[in-house]
Amino acid sequence: MAVEDDDKPRKKVTHEIGQDLSLLSVEELAERIALMNSEIERVQQAMTKKRASKDAAKSFFKS
Repeated sequence: MAVEDDDKPRKKVTHEIGQDLSLLSVEELAERIALMNSEIERVQQAMTKKRASKDAAKSFFKS
């Protein structure tokens, strides 16, 4: 019975800045781009929340 690729446990996709990319496949590179894009979105959302909190505090103390 042949082992299907889908049955193999997959490594969790991680990325380290500056990591050697030469041994990665196109699919692996695409996964890393998707991972980094989602992380950028998460960081931008955190920045938005922090700015809103900061602006609210400034507004409160100006009154």
